[in-house]
Amino acid sequence: MPPIARGDPTQSHTEAEKLGWTINIPGHPPRTDSPEYDAARTELHKLVGTLAQPFYGPEPVEDHHGGGLWLKDDDGWFVVRNLAGIEWSAQFCADPAKVDLLRQNAKRLYAFCPDAVKELGIEDLLNTKITDAAGVQRWTDSICNASMPLPHDVHSAELPQGGGVHHYPSPITEIVFFKEDDFQLWVTDEGGHAVAVAPVAERGSGDGRVQVLYAPDQSALRSRLDRAQGRGDVLLLDADHPVAQAAFARQYGKAAARTPDPPRTAA
Repeated sequence: MPPIARGDPTQSHTEAEKLGWTINIPGHPPRTDSPEYDAARTELHKLVGTLAQPFYGPEPVEDHHGGGLWLKDDDGWFVVRNLAGIEWSAQFCADPAKVDLLRQNAKRLYAFCPDAVKELGIEDLLNTKITDAAGVQRWTDSICNASMPLPHDVHSAELPQGGGVHHYPSPITEIVFFKEDDFQLWVTDEGGHAVAVAPVAERGSGDGRVQVLYAPDQSALRSRLDRAQGRGDVLLLDADHPVAQAAFARQYGKAAARTPDPPRTAA
C-alpha cells in the first residue's frame, strides 16, 4: 500500500510520511480495486504457489505494481521485470505513448512464450495499443504490471519493521534479496535511526569498513553523507565505528565461535 493521501482525492493533493518527503498528486477518483487488479492479484498468488524456490520469498506476499512479466518454460513459471513498473497513483501523470512502449516490450518478450500468453489470457492486452487514460489504467492494474510478489517487509513496511520499496530507494531495498544472511543491511546509528550500509571489500578480506548508502534526515550521518556525495565521493565508516560493528556483528560472532581457546601452559 502507498502512503496515506492527505485531502480530497478528487483534487490535487499531497502524499507524505514521517521520513520527510512530500509529492504532488494530480486529482483523481478515490482509489478502488479495479477488476483488472482483482484478477491480477488472484493470478499472482496462484503463480507464486507454483514456484519451488521463490526469489522474493514464499507466501504471504503482497502484489506490487512493479512491472513483473510472468513467463513459462519446461521448468514452469518464472518472473522477469519489464523496463519500468507503474505505481497506481503514477498512472495519472503517465503518457499513454510511453506506457505503450512497455506494452510493446512485453509483447516482444511474450512472443517467445505463447503458452504463457494463452494461460494468462493476455492476448488482447498485449495486442491493444495504449492511447488514452483507460488504456493506461488497464495496463497499470494488469498481471503485466501489478505482478511482483513482495513480502510486506520489503514492499510497504517502514523501519524498524522493514525497508519497503514504497519508502526507501530500490537500489538499497533490493540488496536484501541477495546479501549474505549474516550481514546486516539496515543498522541503527548512535542516535537510534536506521541507516543502510554495505561492505567495501569482498567477504573474508578482513576489511571491516562500510559505505553508508542511506541515512534519514534525522541521522547525524546524513550531513556527512550529503557532503561526501557533493564532492562526488562516498561516505566510509572505519571498522571500529559502532555502525560498522553492528553491520558485521553476526560475522564477528561466527568468527569468534570458530576460534579455539589458546593452549594452556603447564603451571
